[in-house]
Parts: sequence; C-alpha cells; structure tokens
Amino acid sequence: QYVESGGGMVQTGGSLRLSCVASGFVFSIYDMSWVRQAPGKGPEWVSTINGDGSITRYLESVKGRFTISRDNAKDTLYLQMNSLEPEDTALYYCARVEGYSGTSPRHDYRGQGTQVTVSS
Repeated sequence: QYVESGGGMVQTGGSLRLSCVASGFVFSIYDMSWVRQAPGKGPEWVSTINGDGSITRYLESVKGRFTISRDNAKDTLYLQMNSLEPEDTALYYCARVEGYSGTSPRHDYRGQGTQVTVSS
C-alpha cells in the first residue's frame, strides 16, 4: 500500500515535492520508481532509485530538473520537481520494481497517485 502526497497546481517554473509512504513490504530491498500518466496518454516512466539510494535513473526530459530520493527509515520515496513545465502535467504515482526487461523497469504494485498540474 502507498500513500502519495505533495501534488498540486503550480505555474511554469515552479516546484513541488512528492512523497510516497509505503507499507506492507520490506521497502528497503526494492528499487522504486515514479511513473506519470497524462490525460489521454499511457503511463510514462519518470525515474527509478535502487534500494539503498545509491543509483538513480531519469527520463531524459526531466534530467536536471527532477531528483528522486528515499528514506528507508521512514519507508518513504520522494520526487523533488523543479522548473516545472506544462508538459509535466500528469497523475504521478509511485511503483515497486519487480524486475527489469533490459534496462526498463517492470512494476507490480502502484499507488493511487497525486495530481500535478502546471499552468503556462
């Protein structure tokens, strides 16, 4: 189970910090991702972090603007989003990585999501 928070409406160039509190599994042993889904579009992977937080990967379009992190003592995943653009508007949710197909993560359990809306 996940409880996501931190979404909202901001203007272009603004910032938001998303949080995802996980429960029901041993959080620290799983890689975790943020995934987003814009209206009328399919899910889009945004970022993944490994279990101890030492390795991160990002969608090219968010590199340098978004930072994924985790606090295993609090079973919490974060996404700091800076310099937001209208194209970042989407429902953002956290997801547990169950494995990889090549370098692409596969996800099993996901949260309900938190809405991010960026106005121009």
